Amino acid sequence: MAHGNQTTQTTRTSRAAVMTQVGTIEVLEREVPDEASLAPGQALVAVEAVGVCGSDVAYYREGRIGDFVVDGPIVLGHEAAGRVVGLGPDAAGTDALSVGDRVAIEPGTPDHVCAECVRGRYNLCERMEFLATPPYDGALTELMVMDARQLFVLPDAMSYEEGALLEPLSVGLWGCERAGVQPGDAVAITGAGAVGLLAGISARAMGAASVMLSDVATDRLEFASSLGFEVVEAGEGPGVAAGADVLLECSGAPGVLATGLEDLNPNGRVAVIGLSHEDAVGLPLTQTSNKELTIVPVFRYRHTWPTAIALVASGRAEVASLVTHRFDLAGSADALELTGAPGTVKTVINPQR
Repeated sequence: MAHGNQTTQTTRTSRAAVMTQVGTIEVLEREVPDEASLAPGQALVAVEAVGVCGSDVAYYREGRIGDFVVDGPIVLGHEAAGRVVGLGPDAAGTDALSVGDRVAIEPGTPDHVCAECVRGRYNLCERMEFLATPPYDGALTELMVMDARQLFVLPDAMSYEEGALLEPLSVGLWGCERAGVQPGDAVAITGAGAVGLLAGISARAMGAASVMLSDVATDRLEFASSLGFEVVEAGEGPGVAAGADVLLECSGAPGVLATGLEDLNPNGRVAVIGLSHEDAVGLPLTQTSNKELTIVPVFRYRHTWPTAIALVASGRAEVASLVTHRFDLAGSADALELTGAPGTVKTVINPQR
């Protein structure tokens, strides 16, 4: 019974793949607000596809990434797309959202009022609530509540899996933008995993004249070659960045950034996309200065979803072929264990299966 201005919130249950402790996933029933109990500006989404990211694997295996530490049960997954099944007050006017819309989910909800948000740099918001980053739960669930402003309607021809891959594609697009990739550039990419491939797809879509990927894993290079990229095995022949205008460092491997800087063309630009396994790295500062190289770190992305949707819808960014394995919600642990293994590129979990 409601009293005064209080209202009674009603709920419904949703199955979620919960990491109850490091290395353990259990499918549990959780309560979420039902359609009638959504707060202003909220949307209830039935999650249809979730891509598994290296950060999910790190939390699953190690329980932390840098300063972000898992200290209790958490739901992983932040590369997601789904279907709107409920809208709270004022949410229907957000990008003309309607119940039944198929949407991609931008996983970080900023506060919209801090200095960085006001300046448009919302990826730097200190109060960002990012899916599957402790303490916030992620998308490996049948139903989830999101700020409706973080939802982007998908074209009819775009699949939910493609919608989920807009998140890692956005990482590649933002890395290219930070590095100032221009038509005609020669682009080198270190690391040919999913992020490196999507960075290459982004660079090609932005007009790069050539894109060369390097890695130590031959199966990754074979896959990159099948997508039409030039490839070179790391450590073989000239450095991957030799003759390149832009280096997109996606591996995070020790020493790779420094080597790339030595080989890059004068006035070259570098975007550091991959999470380094070192707290500090040594750089050839003399050569960096003599060649006037520009080095920029990359933290997530901002304002990329409309571009990512347009590129995929137009066919300029083909991402569907990156999905090599699919699991249902009960197979979430298997999906996390498999990610990164030889022969895998992008693993997707379908919570509605």
